[in-house]
Amino acid sequence: QVQLVQSGGGLVQPGGSLRLSCAASGSIFRIYAMGWYRQAPGKQRDLVAAIRSSGSTNYADSVKGRFTISRDNAKNTVYLQMNSLKPEYTAVYYCNAGPFNVPGEHWGQGTQVTVSS
Repeated sequence: QVQLVQSGGGLVQPGGSLRLSCAASGSIFRIYAMGWYRQAPGKQRDLVAAIRSSGSTNYADSVKGRFTISRDNAKNTVYLQMNSLKPEYTAVYYCNAGPFNVPGEHWGQGTQVTVSS
C-alpha cells in the first residue's frame, strides 16, 4: 500500500524555523519525485518545493532562500526546512509523490503550519 506519513509543523513566531518530514513507502520513493505543497484557507493548493530522485530541486519564488527541500534515500524520507517564516506562510502543508513539479495521486495527510506572534 502506498503511504506518505508526515510529521512536524505547528505554531511558530515570525522569523522562526520549522522542519517538516514525510516518510514514504520504498516503492514510491524510488520511482517518483517528491514535492511539498501548501493550501491556505480559501486558496488553491500550490507547489512550494520539489526534488527529483537525482537531488535536483525547484522552489516557488516566494520561498527561495528561506526553504530547503532535501531527501534521505536511505530513510525514504523527504524534508522541508523552513526558515525566516512569515505569517503569509500559514497553511496546511502536504507532501506528494509524482512527476517533478506536478502533483501525483499520492498525498500525505497534511500538517498545519501557523506563523503568528
